[in-house]
Amino acid sequence: MNLRLDLAYDGRPFHGFARQPSLRTVQGDLEDGLSRILGKEIRINVAGRTDAGVHAVGQVVNVPDVSGDVDEVQLRDALNAILAPHVSVWGCSRAADDWHARFSARSRTYVYAVLRSDVPDPFLAPTTLFHPGDLDVAAMNEAAGHLVGPHDFSSFGRVPDPQATAQRDLFELRCCRDARLIRIRARANAFIQQMVRSLVGTLLQVGAGRLAPSDMRALLAARDRSAAGPVAPPHGLCLVAVEYDEGWKAPFQAASRPGEAPR
Repeated sequence: MNLRLDLAYDGRPFHGFARQPSLRTVQGDLEDGLSRILGKEIRINVAGRTDAGVHAVGQVVNVPDVSGDVDEVQLRDALNAILAPHVSVWGCSRAADDWHARFSARSRTYVYAVLRSDVPDPFLAPTTLFHPGDLDVAAMNEAAGHLVGPHDFSSFGRVPDPQATAQRDLFELRCCRDARLIRIRARANAFIQQMVRSLVGTLLQVGAGRLAPSDMRALLAARDRSAAGPVAPPHGLCLVAVEYDEGWKAPFQAASRPGEAPR
C-alpha cells in the first residue's frame, strides 16, 4: 500500500530535508527509522524540500510499497519513539496507489514569523526573527499585492536546473500583526529555492522604508537575484500546510485511527 505521513519538525538540528551524505537531514532520519521498523530499505517522496534550519508543522510525505498488514497507528507511534524530539509524525493514513506527496499537491503554504520588539525574547528566538526597528505593515502588504499572481520569480530565488523555469503562481502573500508578532504568509503552487525567504527579506526592506511598494514591479521585471532584498534567516520560516484535491489536514488534529474522531 501507499502511506501518507504528516510531519512536524524543528529544523535547527538538520541540514535541510533532503538526504545528504554524512549530514543529518529530516529525510535521512525518517527513512532510516522506517527502514528499521519495516525491515527493508525505504525511500520516500516529499511535498517540499525545506532548507537547513526551516521548520514544518504541515510537511507531507508518501511511502510507497508498504506491506498491507502494517497498522498505521502502531507505525506512527514506533516512528515517534525513534524520531522524537525533533520530528513528530502526527498523521499516518492510507493513500491511493497513484497519490504522490509532491506531484499531487496543489499548493504549499509557509509562514514567516518576525518578532517586532525592543528587546529579544529567548523563548521565541528559535522560531522568530528578532527585529528591533519599526515596520510599516501596511506598506509591506501593498508591496505584497504587486507580487501575487503568476510571475517569473528569478529575482527572488534560485533554480538549480538551467533547463527549468522560475515561473510560479503566488496565490497569496500577506502580512498581519498580532501584538509583537508579524506573520508573513505565502501560498503558491510551488516555490523555487529560497523564494519565500527572499520575499520576506524584500518585504522587510519595504517595512523599514528602504524600498517602496511600487519597486516590486521593477524587481520582478529585472529577473536578477541581486535586484531584490536579502534572504531572511531560515529559523523564522515554517511550512504550515500542503493542499491536495481532498483538502488539507490541520496539524496535530489527525485521527488516532482511520474513521475515529480527531483528538
